[in-house]
Amino acid sequence: MDLLNTLVDKGLRRESPTREEALAVLATSDDDLLDVVAAAGKVRRHWFGRRVKLNYLVNLKSGLCPEDCSYCSQRLGSKAEILKYTWLKPDQASAAAAAGVSGGAKRVCLVASGRGPTDRDVDRVSDTIKAIKEQNGDVEVCACLGLLSDGQAERLREAGADAYNHNLNTSEATYGDITTTHTYADRVDTVNKAHAAGLSACSGLIAGMGESDEDLVDVVFSLRELDPDSVPVNFLIPMEGTPLAKEWHLTPQRCLRILAMTRFVCPDVEVRIAGGREVHLRTMQPLALHLANSIFLGDYLTSEGQAGHADLEMIADAGFEVEGAGEVTLPEHRASARGGGCGSHADGDGCGSHADAGGCGSHADAGGAGAGGCGSHAGDGVCAPASASTPAPVRPAEEPRTDLVAVRRRGAGTDLAPNA
Repeated sequence: MDLLNTLVDKGLRRESPTREEALAVLATSDDDLLDVVAAAGKVRRHWFGRRVKLNYLVNLKSGLCPEDCSYCSQRLGSKAEILKYTWLKPDQASAAAAAGVSGGAKRVCLVASGRGPTDRDVDRVSDTIKAIKEQNGDVEVCACLGLLSDGQAERLREAGADAYNHNLNTSEATYGDITTTHTYADRVDTVNKAHAAGLSACSGLIAGMGESDEDLVDVVFSLRELDPDSVPVNFLIPMEGTPLAKEWHLTPQRCLRILAMTRFVCPDVEVRIAGGREVHLRTMQPLALHLANSIFLGDYLTSEGQAGHADLEMIADAGFEVEGAGEVTLPEHRASARGGGCGSHADGDGCGSHADAGGCGSHADAGGAGAGGCGSHAGDGVCAPASASTPAPVRPAEEPRTDLVAVRRRGAGTDLAPNA
């Protein structure tokens, strides 16, 4: 297919596709899907080999958020029966992070619900970052605390944070349809604050909220302009008790096309499969590893993920390998501009340039959107295999898979062992 050959050539040169080409990827047929995956896989392997970076979420403060993000189980007015608790102490957060690191995670993402941190909150998170670094010296720490005020990104950097996550989530044109308590421009401003402070910027999207193909292309091109080092792609989990509880629009095939389009537009950045992969990709998850080079290990913020050991088995069975702590994630041309480590945003290089550009997102990242899904803990998960005598019922492909959505009841904020 001429389109795919063109996109591979552009991806290997770090050249942006046109909007028409990006839209054409989303419009490909199921008959062409494996060709699309193979083409985007060439770009992924060129820049990242067969390595998969593991990330681990620690929900520092759950629920009770004053923002009204429609996708989020922690939002103002949410009736989702999620865990609600105030700030974890530094030693509690460090213990939770250690579970993820022992499971193979290279990065720990510290997330707190809310509009944005107070200065006291920044002090609290700074103490937590220091505790985690003391216990696990090689681990990367990404903070995800919402909208930042002047000087807060610099303080997090001084405390040892490596990265800051704040997602754009959807296109600027439709942003007001999902959130009214802050603006798209507020989110862009926070990503730019992270850049300016020398933090590795992480910003991504949520697919499946009823957006059009044009909206998806718009947000991914906007991300290219912002030039984050990592782009998490969340797939909405329609959590009961949220305004988007009935939004079940995604199929495994559409999820793969969205990931492929993101890889073509952002060829040399860390593309992460974030919340919702278990629910929407389901048995097609291994194919997605040919497109993304990063995933979350275990559970999300407010919902369960696939069992940690199953993630590791999936990676190995698909012929990939877990990225080690001593390996640099990003290609040399991005990493060298920051002296190695988390990557860079050198002007004019990498996945676009942020020179002319204007969550984990605020809390709107993986579990904040209710993301996650199947997984089992000690035989008590929602996706335990059926016995041989009682085969699982076959469901129509278009039927909502509410059976794959389970509220997180273990790990941070509980007395139960985490899933890692």
